[in-house]
Amino acid sequence: MSSDEDGYDFGDSNEDFDEIYNNAEEHDIGNVQQDHGSVLMHLLSQVSVGMDLTKVTLPTFILERRSLLEMYADFFAHPDLFIATNGNDSAEKRMIAVVRYYLNSFYAARKSGVAKKPYNAILGETFRCRYSVPNSSLSGKKTESGPWPGSDEKQLTFIAEQVSHHPPISAFYAEMPSEGISFNAHIYTKSSFLGLSIGVASIGEGILTLHNYGDEQYTITFPSGYGRSIMSTPWFEFGGKVKVECEKTGYRADIEFLTKPFFGGKPHRIQGSICRDGAKKPVLTLRGEWNGTMYAKTQNGEEYVFVDVKAKPEVKKECVPVMQQGKRESRRLWRHVTAALLRNRIQTATTSKRFIEQRQRKEAKERLESGEKWTPLLFDTTDKDGEWMYKQKFGVRKAV
Repeated sequence: MSSDEDGYDFGDSNEDFDEIYNNAEEHDIGNVQQDHGSVLMHLLSQVSVGMDLTKVTLPTFILERRSLLEMYADFFAHPDLFIATNGNDSAEKRMIAVVRYYLNSFYAARKSGVAKKPYNAILGETFRCRYSVPNSSLSGKKTESGPWPGSDEKQLTFIAEQVSHHPPISAFYAEMPSEGISFNAHIYTKSSFLGLSIGVASIGEGILTLHNYGDEQYTITFPSGYGRSIMSTPWFEFGGKVKVECEKTGYRADIEFLTKPFFGGKPHRIQGSICRDGAKKPVLTLRGEWNGTMYAKTQNGEEYVFVDVKAKPEVKKECVPVMQQGKRESRRLWRHVTAALLRNRIQTATTSKRFIEQRQRKEAKERLESGEKWTPLLFDTTDKDGEWMYKQKFGVRKAV
């Protein structure tokens, strides 16, 4: 019998959970008003325009079959572009490589274009995975610490933790020791009801560090996401201004994810530029679609393909088998919800999701009554803008 700790049978005893998670294909929600009208009206009765949706329980049918923490891992599904930020003697070329990696990362994370949302990670939930670089042999040298001890030094390893519940903050970290590259980020997701849309602001930043260049750091921000046409056939888009900035070299990229105009116009477009402090003209201007092809134009007017997000397949992430994971690791924690959603057993998925949420509320109440303060396992916070840093980050962990 496949059950949780309370002995509830979710009817998935014959399921191969690892194979279920390997099936990443998502289907459209369909016409919400036609197929889920009563659920939609119940939801709308609870909200008003501008309302924070953090504490509102959204219907199960809009859930994507993965945790938010796993979605962040998909930012690294092209490890070859991640390491391409290294090995350039020119500061300008390094900035261009960082921006190319950054703009290429969103398609893997939101590939389906379906307006579904990942599971809200619970406090203390973690997700771990690793990627191997295509057409690259391993070094044979193993890591002794970091996100996944025992991994090859030429593999990209990733770890994430939900470090706060109110507000909901996720922290994540990735590295490739052989290349001397690491990435540390924290994101506070704030959802709001906008009438015909739902907006999700990603508040926070990431820092990509090139350790072989004197710990050269690139500060990166993230766009907001929008679920549009929630009364009919929902669809997803990014919107907002973001930056990629290197204080040490004086290079900066300003990029805008353009939302679709209300009348006409194309969705999913971006525009931006890469500049150097003191320069009158941009090094490059950028345009295109974040889920397709983006182009760069040089100072002399020459334009070329900057990145084609569909040119290469994403690298498959490697995870510990589901039932060998810890009880708070994402895939094991949400396995019953994931299996039920795949089989379109919405009520079972809702029941399993409720088990997880009720247990989280019970634990929070017990901590409140005992005066216990929650301490994250993998990340520490600093006083600087609520920043969260991985405790065993590359370059300092020997002293940990």
